[in-house]
Amino acid sequence: MFTRSLGTTGPRVSALGLGCMGMSALYGDADRGEAVATIHAALEAGVTLLDTGDFYGMGHNEMLIGEALRGAPAARREQALVSVKFGALRDPGGAWSGYDGRPAAVRNFAAYSLQRLGVDHIDVYRIARVDPDVPIEETVGAIAELVEKGYVRHIGLSEVGARTVRRAAATAPIADLQIEYSLVSRGIEDEILPATRELGIGITAYGVLSRGLISGHFSRDRQLAADDFRAHSPRFQGENLRRNLDLVEALRKTAEQKGVSVAQIAIAWALSRGEDIVPLVGARTRERLTEALGALDVTLDAADLAAIEDAVPAGAAAGDRYPTAQMAHLDSER
Repeated sequence: MFTRSLGTTGPRVSALGLGCMGMSALYGDADRGEAVATIHAALEAGVTLLDTGDFYGMGHNEMLIGEALRGAPAARREQALVSVKFGALRDPGGAWSGYDGRPAAVRNFAAYSLQRLGVDHIDVYRIARVDPDVPIEETVGAIAELVEKGYVRHIGLSEVGARTVRRAAATAPIADLQIEYSLVSRGIEDEILPATRELGIGITAYGVLSRGLISGHFSRDRQLAADDFRAHSPRFQGENLRRNLDLVEALRKTAEQKGVSVAQIAIAWALSRGEDIVPLVGARTRERLTEALGALDVTLDAADLAAIEDAVPAGAAAGDRYPTAQMAHLDSER
């Protein structure tokens, strides 16, 4: 496993991180035992960055990670870094009801996360979406106070635009911006990525396989459970899905010529975009984790990259990356 830095002020982490959301929520039923085994396998393989959110399964995901860390060998446990998103408000039925970035709420969310994870500090802490009623300076300032007190090591951002990145960075050192970035989600390349690079802020890229859409494993006739996020995602609907899977088949030809899987070439593409980018892979099983880690052995030359771009041109994806109501919460899309 090779490493990359989360910006100029953040820690060095494994070049691939493990996104743990799907082990608890939003992708239908998950196997808890397999999830813990997958986290252990990731740590054994040298993955050090584990990403979660306190609202994934309403705390279930943090407790799952805490369980996995307690059961891991001491050396692996000590190397693990946990990145936590906070701020999303939910009701007992699971519905979403906005975001809370008030300083008092930041401290409250952190206290509960520390308890569920069973740790004395959070390595990277970030609000999941900007609270439109609270200036980003106040939210980041509250995290900075937690850094001063030793409860948080580094400050991150999530799904914010270039202007908000600059405002946050003027308030306190920012390690990284977590944002969707993949072959079919390349919006950050216009303004956001240039801004983070100017400011020395790293990128943790989630959705590098677009929630399985460009993994090579998703089929047109797959039936999704009602509690699976993708059942309501525009890119997985009707004609959009057909057009997007046509892109995947074009990418598959390029992958086969390279002797790798579709998922591996898509992850390798994300890795190729710069040393400041750390892709998060949302593997829920050891099988999918092993496939994802294989991307670390894939070297893409200029001809490979041209073939990938030809198969999946920028802007070719059909449909927004979130339903309309959720798109409205994305500062990065404004």
